[in-house]
Order: sequence, then C-alpha cells, then structure tokens
Amino acid sequence: MPSNPRDIVKVGLGGREVAVPKGGMYDRYRMNPDLDAINRDPRVSDVDFFRTLPKTTVDSPIGPTLTPNFYYSISTARLTMLAPSRAIRTRLPEELSPLEIVPGLGLVSVMFFSYDVCDIDFYTEAAVGIAVRPARHGKLGFFDLVTGLKNEHLDSYVLSLPVSTEIAQVRGHDGYGFPKWVTELDVGIDDHRTTARVANDSGGVDLSLRANTPAQNAWLSGERVSSLTSYTKINGAWHSTLNQTNVLTAGTTRSTSGITLQLGEGRMSDDLRSLKPKRTLQFDVVTEGQAALHMPVPTSVQSRIK
Repeated sequence: MPSNPRDIVKVGLGGREVAVPKGGMYDRYRMNPDLDAINRDPRVSDVDFFRTLPKTTVDSPIGPTLTPNFYYSISTARLTMLAPSRAIRTRLPEELSPLEIVPGLGLVSVMFFSYDVCDIDFYTEAAVGIAVRPARHGKLGFFDLVTGLKNEHLDSYVLSLPVSTEIAQVRGHDGYGFPKWVTELDVGIDDHRTTARVANDSGGVDLSLRANTPAQNAWLSGERVSSLTSYTKINGAWHSTLNQTNVLTAGTTRSTSGITLQLGEGRMSDDLRSLKPKRTLQFDVVTEGQAALHMPVPTSVQSRIK
C-alpha cells in the first residue's frame, strides 16, 4: 500500500471505507477488468484462463460484487504436516472431521501467498489450515485422500489468515467469513529461495519460513487446474468457498533439508502449536500461477461421525 496519502483513494465496501492504490487495479476496474489491457502487463503470462470464467454479480455481506475475484499472477508455498487427529479435533467445529492419512493422523498446513497482479491489487497472505473430509454425505473414498495429497482438490478449514492490505481483510473477513487481520507480511518466492515473515502485534516474529525452492516443472495454461474448498460460517450458516488455481510452474519435495520454519509469538504460531504437528510430509511451491476465487455459497454440512 502506498505510504503517501496522495497515492491512495478511499472506496466503499460493505459499509466501510478502505484505502486502495490510486490508479491501481481496483480503482480502475472495480472487479470488472479489461482482460486485453491486463494481458499486456509483462508480469502476466496470458489471460486465457480467465476468458473461460465469466464474472457474475451476486449479493454478498459486503454488498453487490462481481465474482470470481481474479488473480492474474501469483506465487504460493505450502508446508503439509502430520498432526494427531485428537489435537486437530479440538480446533475444528463439531460439524467437520479431519482428513486422516492413517487412523489417528491428519494433515495440517502452513501456507504463504504473494498476489502480484489481482483485481484487488497486490497483497500477501499466510494461513494455518486443516485438511478436512468433504462436507457431503457418504463415506470418504480413497480418491479424496489421493487427490488431496496431490493438491488436485482439497477441502479445508482455516484457523489463521493474516493479510497485508485493508481491502483484502475486509473482503475476506466480512465477505467470506475468514479469520483475517492486517499485519506486516513479507513473502518472497523465486526459482531458488522461498522466504516469508509474518509480524505479530508488536512487530516481532509471529511465524517465518526460509527454504530452498523445489525444482520447478512447467504446464500449459489450463493443463493443471487444482481446487480448494474452504468452509466458513457466515451469520451462523455454513458456506463453502471455491478457489481454482491454474498452475503454470510448480514443484514438490518430500525432503525437509534446507527448510526452516520458525514459530514465534502470535496468532499463527499459537494456532499451529495447538495442532501439535509431528513432522513435515511435503513442501509445495508454485512460482507462477493464477487463481479464481469464487464468492461463498450456502452448503449442507454433515455432523461429525463420532
């Protein structure tokens, strides 16, 4: 966010006023982008993925808005860890159950995101999340576990979701029901190194990551599209939010060599400690990708099987 007040404008969002960069993506387009103009941005590989996803106007807790929210150039990192199901269940709502890799062991993750070009301007984000069983009737199949581990589709419940800008916080918290707050949050991801630092309320370290980036492989646009469904409560009712990621360049490693995750003092570290993670299972990094984040829709959530 620009530090000079003359470089920002105030916009209304769900009864609030938030500051956005003057002349930036949100100021210019208000979520209704000119894809041809964005395609000329050197940071954007192409916009073909978004031409297949027409936007629609929907009512939401932040007022009428266009959906999906487009992310034209992103990079992401995710550490997936094993954790005891007993600890996980203490942090899940009664209606959700952990996705278990074996009886008694579930999956938790720490994620970092850099959204370089998107409809609501540049911002960074981090998350502590829990992989959960799909909120649908019927038994969990082996397919659900395999696709989850391969990052093709995952269902999740998020405990922490700090962001670096006000508009991302208001949209995420008021519009989607996510536990978002604004903090200093630095994310750097390239072909060689992946680094992230989330500050706490006093400016110290809440959580940080330093790692070697896994060897990257390239895909054509649309060739590898993964999805993440997140469950939140909005005004007491369960909703699901779909996030589709068009993976362009990514890599995975099962080795923990060169990976340093530092837990400090703050909400993210407290949430991760409460899950009692045992060991890292894999490290995934997307150095180039795109995403479409849909607005939440009401969903039926089955009560947890005891």
